[in-house]
Amino acid sequence: MKPTRWRLAAVVVCAALAAAFVWWRLGPGSGARWRPKNAAMYLDRREAEWANWQPASRGNGTFCASCHTAVPYALARPVLRATLGETTPSAAERQLLDDVTRRVRNWNDNQLYYGGIADQSRGTEAVINALILSSRDSRTDQLSADTRAAFSHMWETQQTTGNDKGAWLWIQFDNEPWEAPDSLYYGACLAAAAVGMAPQSYGAEPEIQENLKSLRDYLTGESATQSPLNRLNLLWASTMLPGLLSAAEQKAILDEAVAKQRPDGGWSLSSFMGTWRREDGTPLVADSDGYATGFVVYVMEQMGIPREDARVQRGLSWLRRNQEIWEGQWLGHSPNRRRHNPFSMVARFMDDAATAYAVLALTNQSRSSSHTAVVEQRRSPSDAFKTVSTVSR
Repeated sequence: MKPTRWRLAAVVVCAALAAAFVWWRLGPGSGARWRPKNAAMYLDRREAEWANWQPASRGNGTFCASCHTAVPYALARPVLRATLGETTPSAAERQLLDDVTRRVRNWNDNQLYYGGIADQSRGTEAVINALILSSRDSRTDQLSADTRAAFSHMWETQQTTGNDKGAWLWIQFDNEPWEAPDSLYYGACLAAAAVGMAPQSYGAEPEIQENLKSLRDYLTGESATQSPLNRLNLLWASTMLPGLLSAAEQKAILDEAVAKQRPDGGWSLSSFMGTWRREDGTPLVADSDGYATGFVVYVMEQMGIPREDARVQRGLSWLRRNQEIWEGQWLGHSPNRRRHNPFSMVARFMDDAATAYAVLALTNQSRSSSHTAVVEQRRSPSDAFKTVSTVSR
């Protein structure tokens, strides 16, 4: 074969490979497919790696239930079961639930997440334990004794005086979006979500009403000074905890979030970070990413905004087009520093959360009787839909 024919053959092969890649990413039509099994495999692998990573170990065979990997995993992995035809939790999910349960039962004897900041470690873990177990129980409609114990620890560590009354002291290592000076507000949103998703009307029990009032007062009183991302966290929590925000307050936060949608249909985490700057001086990534896109679309769905809404459609289309080909994850970008090594454990933390929120948005199985949509108090489905319809136009 002459050299020109070799070059022509190479061009044809490259073109065929490129066409196959485009078809894989886009499917038969634009935004037509995503791979739940690949996403589940990625999430399971990453959670197992985290649980068995030596720096995550916290003694007696337990590990830190991290905000970046374990928390979003606990929320997202169960919703893949119906899609995949699974009947039981995966091995990694069982390991996480067993770990959290063990730490709740041995609360006073556990090695702290971080010994040098005992109060922050206690507050952070108390909220995370309650959220993970409450999310599990929300799928069985039975509040377990272990979950009640986790809530008891959560209320015991709630701040009762000072500017942070109603919130929880939180781990803070100058890392957004989970370990920064404003992450105390994020933690309070997680606590509100945990109460809202708890079954058997736990949120209406008389003995926690004073705690709930302090939590609501803190969240609403501090919302105006928060970053757009923390306000989005508040909006998410309000879809589960009735009375946290009025319909008008929900609409204002929603409008702020959807205004940041990019021409490609996605959202960029950098647009929600306020004045935050990376510590290494590199610019925040302005491209659309799986974390912001998945979270915004998921919250919109939690509010009851239908998938026919053009903004939801465009966001879902972006998610379907941008699942990574090799490992099944969605990419996130660190707001703290540029990550040069994509194979390191730490460099994948944002991908872990991005993948979980993308799954939550794409499965759209999270709405239930305990996830109330855009209502100041419980109303009929038709009334809720009218409120949402006004928002979606």
